[in-house]
Amino acid sequence: MNRIDRLFGILTLLQSKKYVSAEAIAERLPECFVNDYDYLSVLQTTISNKLMIELEYKNNKSEISKRRVEPIGLVFYAFAWHLVAWCHLRGEYRDFKVARILKAKNTGCTFTRQDHLPLADYLKQLPVPY
Repeated sequence: MNRIDRLFGILTLLQSKKYVSAEAIAERLPECFVNDYDYLSVLQTTISNKLMIELEYKNNKSEISKRRVEPIGLVFYAFAWHLVAWCHLRGEYRDFKVARILKAKNTGCTFTRQDHLPLADYLKQLPVPY
């Protein structure tokens, strides 16, 4: 039996009714494992180019707000991606869970602050290990 035959056999086995489809597994995952990658590319671009973002964000109380932020970094902790950014609305650094971002728009405008806190310093303040 050659490699192609073996691979075909494995494929046939995986497609049988004995195995649950990826979609069925995804439906059973808790909310903390929901795909939050929709905006990672936009966020990475704005971070590296030091460009502001306009966010539409839903907090943990399901309240929706619009924010203009200066993103300083992305970090994965507590089973989710988080955007760390200077928030113009609050006038302080904030942690935005990426899965709760409803819209993210690259404004094309450069940061207004030039002296942002290093991401590593912000991460030291987190209540959980990252």
